[in-house]
Amino acid sequence: MGEQQCHSLSRHSPSDSSTVPALSIAVDEQNVVPGALSLIRELRPDWDLRHVQTKLFTDGITNKLLACYVDTCMKDAVLVRVYGKRTELFVDREDEVTSFQLLRAYGCAPELFCTFQNGLCYEFMSGLALGPEHVRQPQILRLIAQEMAKYHCIPAHNGCLPKPVLWQKLNKYLSILYTEVTRRLPAGIPSLKVLEEELLWLQKYLPSLESPIVLCHNDLLCKNVIYNDEEGHVRFIDYEYAGYNYQAYDIANHFNEFAGVREPDYRWFPDRETQLQWLRHYLGACRKLKGVEGEPQDKEVDKLCMQVNQFVLASHYFWGLWALIQHRFSDIDFNFAQYAKLRFQQYFQVKPHMTALQDVK
Repeated sequence: MGEQQCHSLSRHSPSDSSTVPALSIAVDEQNVVPGALSLIRELRPDWDLRHVQTKLFTDGITNKLLACYVDTCMKDAVLVRVYGKRTELFVDREDEVTSFQLLRAYGCAPELFCTFQNGLCYEFMSGLALGPEHVRQPQILRLIAQEMAKYHCIPAHNGCLPKPVLWQKLNKYLSILYTEVTRRLPAGIPSLKVLEEELLWLQKYLPSLESPIVLCHNDLLCKNVIYNDEEGHVRFIDYEYAGYNYQAYDIANHFNEFAGVREPDYRWFPDRETQLQWLRHYLGACRKLKGVEGEPQDKEVDKLCMQVNQFVLASHYFWGLWALIQHRFSDIDFNFAQYAKLRFQQYFQVKPHMTALQDVK
């Protein structure tokens, strides 16, 4: 039998992955603590709830995240993540759990304790959640490139040829906008007709670059990178968008995130020298993980750099559509309309330059 093409990440999960407990508890998104303590009662029955401390993290713009702990160092903390309103429109929660387990099996994720009706609980990873000022630092840049290589070198299981999740998601997002956004799009946003034309162009153009399909994080913004200075490593968190995708997309998406999220500044987008440095670390790590000797050749690095800079367009387009859907449904205090406008502006601004890049022969 020939190799199958796989649409679902679950087809690639390790056969020995354990079943995650599913608790029939719902947590109020507007008042997280009571529901979180109900979860702790189930997960940590030996804890005295009177002594449980909580910390609400405020960086997220999709979900609510609360840490529950009794150790003041938070080494025993359980993270409770409550899904944002209508996020099921663009996140497959079953795939997220599968991604979590798969990455855990390869040492790339913390332990997943349980799911509940509108969220999940998992192990706290101590360290610094990075900002744009950190990810360009040489020692951290190297660690991030090496950790992404670990993701991308996780083998597909069951003899399947993975399909990129990018086009399925983008077509779904555009469909949601057509059916759910009955009012006019915010000022400064291209029309749905223009957005549809751009998607058709991306679907035709980007596959011709022949970027490999690998297991990707797909949402590597700075705050999703946790740097542990004591242990000298980084770990990625939040696997809502993880799945098989183009190698160049995952890297391009991370480069775009050098700009930050709350007040993006694309002058922070890495220059060519920084990109080449990052890509050399990445390709060198891929070689080691695959047991290939020697350093990456200049031609190999230049070719990947060309692919990455063209996939920058897909990243801007993706998060532009995403922000428009969030603008319609989310209750989180964030200017999603302005963010969508900025991403689409950046898309059209860099498109002529990126498409002018030539393949390395």
